[in-house]
Amino acid sequence: MATKAEERTLTDHDEIRKWADARDAEPTCVKGTESDDGTCLLRLDFPGYSGEDSLQPISWEQWFQVFDKRKLALIVEDRTADGKPSNFNKLVSRETVKAKA
Repeated sequence: MATKAEERTLTDHDEIRKWADARDAEPTCVKGTESDDGTCLLRLDFPGYSGEDSLQPISWEQWFQVFDKRKLALIVEDRTADGKPSNFNKLVSRETVKAKA
């Protein structure tokens, strides 16, 4: 019987990289969302998904600069409810995380 998948919230750069690296995910920006201040709409791109037309690869350094500037947190799921590795992730405001706590 499947159990509920558990989420956790990450803000530590090393933890985020470790989670992403375990899934071969790469840091990206959504094409067309770049701002004059160097920010963009962040995403993680996973192998085998259709991000190649809509996502632009960026460095982890740039990804984390935008992540910190926008005061974001990454909600992740390590495993699905049936125990398989999960790629679920969602970028949210750190204020949103505080409000839920």
